Amino acid sequence: MRSADEAAALTRAECLRLMSTAAVGRIVFTRQALPAVAPVGFVVDGEDVVIPVPRGSGLVTAIRGAIVAFQADDLDASARVGWSVTVVGRARVVRDPGDRAREALRPWTAGTGAEFILVSCQRISGQRVGDVMAGDRETAA
Repeated sequence: MRSADEAAALTRAECLRLMSTAAVGRIVFTRQALPAVAPVGFVVDGEDVVIPVPRGSGLVTAIRGAIVAFQADDLDASARVGWSVTVVGRARVVRDPGDRAREALRPWTAGTGAEFILVSCQRISGQRVGDVMAGDRETAA
């Protein structure tokens, strides 16, 4: 076992699986030539991260066609365990992400007339910290 201070790299498959257990992540983009970060709801659909946004959102304008980063994690500071995954890829805006993603994102989009940002997982990296993966805590008990 690793100590709580050690980190272990995650495989691409582990990164995608763990990201799919998180409900909130952060999209990192450029706004007026400066870095910006926004917390967002999301789902993983295959190798895309799908993020709902209100139609006409400034976020849509800022990311359209841009290379962005996306991060999701599950960290327990008191137990010093968890995981963090970062994706880098091109963002595109779509009105319909498909039935599976649309249904999974329904709580985030009810009544908003949402559009969807798809971030392709072109580069993905992650790390696990501590003895137990935070996304797998319930199976370790």
